[in-house]
Amino acid sequence: MKKTDLIFKLSEDSVLSKIEVKMCVDAILTALTKGIASGEGVEIRGFGSFYRKHKKARLGINPRTNERTQVGEKFMPFFKSGKSLREVVNKS
Repeated sequence: MKKTDLIFKLSEDSVLSKIEVKMCVDAILTALTKGIASGEGVEIRGFGSFYRKHKKARLGINPRTNERTQVGEKFMPFFKSGKSLREVVNKS
């Protein structure tokens, strides 16, 4: 499901217009992004947690040329699903 599909589905299931739903979805995604980027993380009970994880610098290999290059340290976004979400996914 793409973002536009989500907006369409939410506007069908509610009394809000597509424009209002788009503003809500954008606000939620902005808040999630800011929470993850700040290192604070975001937890939605029953759904899961969004957080950033530190990756150490390492030596990488280009698979085409077998050339070794240094990959710098970085932060990566991660999602850990909640118990309720895992149960729903495993039943379907």
